Amino acid sequence: MLKVFSRKRHAQQIRSRAAPVLFSAAFLLVSGCAAPVSVTPLSLRQAYQHHSRSALSGGTLSNTTHTVLQRQNLLRTWRNHPAEAIATLRSLTQAHFYAQGLADQLFALAELSYMQAHRQADRAGFMAAALYAYAYLNPNGPASERPDAYDLHVRQACDLYMLALTEAFGSPVSLTPQRWTLPFGTLDLATTSSQLVWHDHILQDIRPMARLSVHGLENVYSHTGLGEPVGALPHVDHPESRSFQVTEKLRVPLNLLLSLDTPRQQVLTSSLHGRLDLTPIDEERPDDGPALPTPPSAPAAPRPIPLQYDQTAARALSLSDTMDWSAEYKGFLDGRFFDNGRRPQLATIEPHQVGRMPVVLIHGTASSPARWANMVNDLLEDPDIRKHYEFWFFSYATGNPIPYSALQLRHAIQQAVADLGGVKADPALGNITLIGHSQGGLLAKMLVVESGDKLWKGMASRPLSDLRLTADARTLLQEALFPSPMPDVREVVFISTPQHGSYMANFSLARLVGRMVTFPLTVREVTKQVLASDPNVARLNMNPWRVGSVYGMSPHSLFIQSLAALPVVPDVRTHSIIPVLGNGPLRDADDGVVKYASAHVPDVDSELVVRHSGHSTQSNPITIAEIRRILRNHLLRTQSEPLDGGVISQSDITAIGGLFIPTRGNGPGTAETPQPLLSASPALPVRAAR
Repeated sequence: MLKVFSRKRHAQQIRSRAAPVLFSAAFLLVSGCAAPVSVTPLSLRQAYQHHSRSALSGGTLSNTTHTVLQRQNLLRTWRNHPAEAIATLRSLTQAHFYAQGLADQLFALAELSYMQAHRQADRAGFMAAALYAYAYLNPNGPASERPDAYDLHVRQACDLYMLALTEAFGSPVSLTPQRWTLPFGTLDLATTSSQLVWHDHILQDIRPMARLSVHGLENVYSHTGLGEPVGALPHVDHPESRSFQVTEKLRVPLNLLLSLDTPRQQVLTSSLHGRLDLTPIDEERPDDGPALPTPPSAPAAPRPIPLQYDQTAARALSLSDTMDWSAEYKGFLDGRFFDNGRRPQLATIEPHQVGRMPVVLIHGTASSPARWANMVNDLLEDPDIRKHYEFWFFSYATGNPIPYSALQLRHAIQQAVADLGGVKADPALGNITLIGHSQGGLLAKMLVVESGDKLWKGMASRPLSDLRLTADARTLLQEALFPSPMPDVREVVFISTPQHGSYMANFSLARLVGRMVTFPLTVREVTKQVLASDPNVARLNMNPWRVGSVYGMSPHSLFIQSLAALPVVPDVRTHSIIPVLGNGPLRDADDGVVKYASAHVPDVDSELVVRHSGHSTQSNPITIAEIRRILRNHLLRTQSEPLDGGVISQSDITAIGGLFIPTRGNGPGTAETPQPLLSASPALPVRAAR
């Protein structure tokens, strides 16, 4: 018994001596599995997200801000008492202003203030974040006191500044002198009311653009820089013309910039003084031309700060606010839609500026100016086009007789040119380009033909003078059906135009739709007088369903047959853009509405076929590129100065799928043989990164 007890005690002693050894071995084993420093492979996406993380993308701080907090022993304070951590970091930065790491600490203060303001929905906190970000960027400071252009945080600081201002100022933005109470002091902002004047219009209802997502426009363009992109409405006290107006719902793209003198010194004081500046996008921008050389002996002038705009968002908001899509069909069925004077037929997206040539866009049947949005959005990003052209949009009741709508177009342009001072005051007004889609192309043609009595004779067997009509009715028929060319029109582009009629406008459809259209009183009165004058007048059938535009575009229509026989006057350059579905022979092709054979006109200066495109081809990149080519080549013929972007040739268009058909203007050996586009400028509109 004693021996057994002795053996047990001996075993316990052995185990007690072995325990520390086993524990040490286990500790070493565990320590070996979890090294203090390790490296983990990441995917490309994970690597980008890891290196670019910041408060902008979620609840994680950037590596720089994390490092600043860690070095100042503020990580725990930030997690538990964030406001105290920000205040302590600010005090440490004030105490060691001239020490290394000031820029990193200013960036950290901006990011921490932004994250804290976001948590608490604190507008004053957002303003503090914007001020710290501006101080970090120090855009007007000496080069030695600005962050390196390749620093990742430069763009992040610009975005912190932009989004913080967006939240601080809210919507709508108040552009008035104001005082802010900040977490660390006060901020007084000065401004002037004169900044709210844009081309003699008072800007109002300033709205932020930074948080808008655009849908429906193919390409989204923004101008990268500093500041908050905003859009404002121009208050139109007096229209430029009775027929030519800037719509009151137009959002003008603007930049709102808050600036400080010596920002790195000011931001660490308790009393700050800054300024608010509002700059429209159509003012000269730093990228609109090369900077003038500075003489070697002269001191280098500070380079202007590039400003941030979100022009596509402003354009999209304009369309969203103003466009009643049902109006496209109301304007088709109700021929009186534009007769009350409340709806201008000619509108523009900016006031006329001397030296800019008008491009008049004429939409098609049951359509509206909004259908040109993608094209204009792309064309305005071409600096040469933006500098030398302006876009006018013509609206009309598309169910009305085509000659009547063409007469309204003629009168609207004549009135606009006269009200803007005329060609003598501005020769650019005598250099107009018409671009018409579908029925709009027929309206455009009516302005560039010398009809004489040919159009009337093609429709009626008796002279107009033989009909018993009132003076007003005779004048209307004379002006509408005996057109002469407008001397101010120099270039015409036909897009999807049924030059010889559309098979969709067949007899039964024209009769059905024609009975649904309500014509203006003037049209109804003329119709009655013609029928009363001679009910048996040969061929001039004035039944309502035959008078409207749908039957007017039927291949059976005497009007379309007579108009097709009239050539465009030789001093006007003409171009056809013809979409077709599929890739089959052109003789059998159509766009779903118009056959190729109907849209084809052999004597134009150029004809482009757009394969795999339907009738509404205005947003097709090939179509837009061709319009850009036509406008730029027109500039070469009218301007003495060279174009910044070089020349666009037909080969540039064919490179992206366009097909040119030989005509008088683009066959071998013709006068128009532009050189290939300079490689320094992109030939085609591309998607711009936001």
